[in-house]
Amino acid sequence: MTPTAARLLDALPQTQCTRCGYPDCAGYADAIDAGEADINQCPPGGAEGVARLAQVTGKAAHPIDPRFGVEGPRALAVIDEAWCIGCTLCLDACPTDAIVGIHKRMHTVIDAHCTGCELCIPVCPVDCISLETVTPGRSGWQAWSQDQAGHARARYAAHATRRSRSGPVLASQGDEPANAPEATDRKRAIVEAALARARAAAAKTLPNRS
Repeated sequence: MTPTAARLLDALPQTQCTRCGYPDCAGYADAIDAGEADINQCPPGGAEGVARLAQVTGKAAHPIDPRFGVEGPRALAVIDEAWCIGCTLCLDACPTDAIVGIHKRMHTVIDAHCTGCELCIPVCPVDCISLETVTPGRSGWQAWSQDQAGHARARYAAHATRRSRSGPVLASQGDEPANAPEATDRKRAIVEAALARARAAAAKTLPNRS
């Protein structure tokens, strides 16, 4: 990373949300430095974030490109414990390891570690994860402090180190990483079985319409 890219990275909110089109904040910083990305692709940073990047690059600030999202209040992920099946898919998706839980057991979110990146939502097979606004009326850097950005950055670095050493979260008690074909098939079977149990439990709570 060049000195300029490092300064750009320091100016980003470190949510690691990928909305900018890059795999993480460092990737986006490198892309800006290389002239491959514009400075208005980070919705979590908002208008103030664009201004920070403009100061580093010397470019003129302009509104967030709507193709990448819109500036808004910060949100936290919330797991509906009644519907969580413990599939562990969200654990590996979370860039700051803000979700804790074990296989086939209910998971929960540690608020202090959650950046509101939303990456856990699309991987949940039972749609039990939602977002809760925690900074109504405040968005961008007005809803996110430099200390929080530093904390998220450190958490992401630890997450990346863990994955590089041990691979993705294991699908079960086997030794294969979750991206191995056998583990993928096993995880799919586990999820399907859990879904069947959840549907059966829900059916028992519905009134008899016959």
